[in-house]
Amino acid sequence: MDTTGRVVWITGLSAVGKSTVARHLRDRLVETGRTVVVVDGDEVRAIVADDHCGHDRTSRIKNAYRICRMAKMLVDQGLLVIVATMSLYHEVHAWNREHLPGYLEVFLEADLDVLRDRDPKALYRKLASGKECNLGGVDIEAEVPAAPHLHIRNNGGPEDIPVVVARIVRELKLGLEEVRI
Repeated sequence: MDTTGRVVWITGLSAVGKSTVARHLRDRLVETGRTVVVVDGDEVRAIVADDHCGHDRTSRIKNAYRICRMAKMLVDQGLLVIVATMSLYHEVHAWNREHLPGYLEVFLEADLDVLRDRDPKALYRKLASGKECNLGGVDIEAEVPAAPHLHIRNNGGPEDIPVVVARIVRELKLGLEEVRI
């Protein structure tokens, strides 16, 4: 079994399916006997519980670097790390490319209408009602990856998640022909 660490960095706007894809990808890879860790941006925020780290640009970058360093620590131990986070800043992606071995950047994208319909955290509804919520890519700037390894449209429903996962598995090139897609 391959023990070389890898990082799959899944990024995109809120409600694009980052966490869902990450969990499904983890499940597929665990089926092959690999040790996989998911680092979810929302979960990191909850664990760190930093009252001074909001959702403005500076705070988002601060949190992104926490996630980068956490992924680095885990990948250096030979783990396959799946990160699900917005972190839409070129400087973060550049840091990852320089410091994370086996880095695979996956940019998930969906139409704004689709994101508004999904809206699991009610952020798009909050913004539409006139409340400021620092929603990346909508009311604050987000920098989409300049050259992601994979750029996947995710406008579909839950039935399309296996197709998205299959594309990522193929790109990982881990010899996972036995992975059930």
